[in-house]
Amino acid sequence: MSFRLKGKFIFFATNNINKFNEARVLLADYGISVGMLRVKSLEIQSESLEEIAKTSVTEAFKRCHLPLIVEDAGLFIKALNGFPGPYASYVYKTIGNKGVLKLMENVEDREAKFQSAIAYYAEGLKSPICFKGEAVGEVTKVERKGKGKSGFGFDPIFKPVGSDKTFAEMTTAEKNRYSHRAKALRKFAEWYKHQQ
Repeated sequence: MSFRLKGKFIFFATNNINKFNEARVLLADYGISVGMLRVKSLEIQSESLEEIAKTSVTEAFKRCHLPLIVEDAGLFIKALNGFPGPYASYVYKTIGNKGVLKLMENVEDREAKFQSAIAYYAEGLKSPICFKGEAVGEVTKVERKGKGKSGFGFDPIFKPVGSDKTFAEMTTAEKNRYSHRAKALRKFAEWYKHQQ
């Protein structure tokens, strides 16, 4: 059974309301409405964010047959040889920001980058299409959260180049100016708005 919607409307398969809200705000600027879809999807273990996102979106699409995106992101810390990379979610759940800061004690080179892969899949596509974004910055020496701001995951310890705030100290609109996810979403939106 296929499902057709009029206008620019997609679903974001995620259980993370923060990711969804960032996407919803950004995609609205392109006239694209997005709904949050909680679909249990397979997440493979891989060194490639793109491979993880493409596999996840394919599995999610098989369950719902709706036009949708899936995002996978990783934090790559130079001094830790790119750790935690695509395993960022697991590392956050197990050792959290405090654990990463402990690994970075007495480390001078604090360069890091966040990378994002957005995979889109819909009826009529032979395979998922992927869009990537990157935010370069550094790991701060302490957690920095803003008052009443959003921020989740490693946001309190990541400060992008060109800002004196961590992602956690920014509003959603501010974060969307710098973030890896926003860059990938913009690439997707630019492509998507020319598709119908």
